[in-house]
Amino acid sequence: MSAARPLETQRMLRTYARQLTSARRLARFRRSLPGALPQDETLRQAKRRLLVEQVSREIVENLVVTGSENQTVQDILGTLNGEFGERFRFQYPPASIDLQVFRTTDHGAQEITGAEKQAVFKRLWEITLDKVNDTML
Repeated sequence: MSAARPLETQRMLRTYARQLTSARRLARFRRSLPGALPQDETLRQAKRRLLVEQVSREIVENLVVTGSENQTVQDILGTLNGEFGERFRFQYPPASIDLQVFRTTDHGAQEITGAEKQAVFKRLWEITLDKVNDTML
């Protein structure tokens, strides 16, 4: 993973914040127009779902793994750790594409594999989707 990757992710999150601000302004403007046409709700929901998944993927693939100090990432990890009652660490080993999950114990880090890894990762994804969805308009 290159050093530029976290910077790209931070830039993406700043762009995302600007887009949220613009979307709020546009939504207020559209509501103020007399006789404004309602958007196709199904299309709007599909676009939103795609955007939520895209932002969530960036958060999981980049920020969670790099140990970002981003407040959203900290909230996601705090929720995950609280639900499992353990502290987890995520990393991509050199020359590998598979994400490793470690449980932090008093005796050091212990790798989680198999069904337990899948359960932790599935819950991480669900929490991330919920967090991103809650922060979007």
